[in-house]
Amino acid sequence: MFKKLSTIALVFCLFTAVACGEEGQKAKDDHAGHDHAEHTGLDHVEPAKEAKANPIDLAEKAMADVEMSSTQKASYGIGYSMGQQLAGLGDVLDFQTLLKGIIDSAKGNAPKVTQEQFQTAFAAMQSKMGAKDAESSKGNIEAGKRFLAENAVKEGVKTTASGLQYKIIKEGEGKSPTATSTVLAHYKGTLIDGTKFDSSYDRGEPIEIGLNQVVPGWTEGFQLLKEGSKAILWIPSDLGYGNRTSGPIPGGSTLIFEVELLEVK
Repeated sequence: MFKKLSTIALVFCLFTAVACGEEGQKAKDDHAGHDHAEHTGLDHVEPAKEAKANPIDLAEKAMADVEMSSTQKASYGIGYSMGQQLAGLGDVLDFQTLLKGIIDSAKGNAPKVTQEQFQTAFAAMQSKMGAKDAESSKGNIEAGKRFLAENAVKEGVKTTASGLQYKIIKEGEGKSPTATSTVLAHYKGTLIDGTKFDSSYDRGEPIEIGLNQVVPGWTEGFQLLKEGSKAILWIPSDLGYGNRTSGPIPGGSTLIFEVELLEVK
């Protein structure tokens, strides 16, 4: 599976494109927008004089029963994609201020926080997120360990030195990739409770991606396969996303992938 940008990294990229405006056009060619962890460092943002409705609720109300133009549909899609990356961060992000940052960036307005203020606030948010992720991941990590211990003794399952487990369903006859190869593959990813979080099969087309751009469990697992192989990979959390929550994948999750190596590029 892809190695996705963490939400923190995404937001950092959004802010940097604005805060480093003195670098000129290059900043505009990068990502737009900027982040805010808490109100720390936002001394130039005027505080709200009264409680305001959640901007997400306002947007939902405004879009209800509205026939969108092509531009609006594209704009909504971009916003929705950004929202997926920010899902679950309502307790560490101020969404109203985040929206202000996006608007200021898109209009070319000067950022309301300095790079130094942002870095200080960003470090505080990282610390808060790290502690939260570590705590919330404990249960998933323990559940994953129990699952893998039981799975390890099942017929056909092999365990590598790293803790990766795999089972060859169909042995291929082509070449095997290296850690830096680009592969064409089909896959379905689930959690240990059976929840499906991603599938190239559902999209109707395989993925082409470099094995140095994916989670460690994929990098290692695919090197054990040959073109034409089908296999199951059981990936411990430390070879997946670790404590970090990634979209529908909770922090500390053990991942299960049914994979099919179609071609080594």
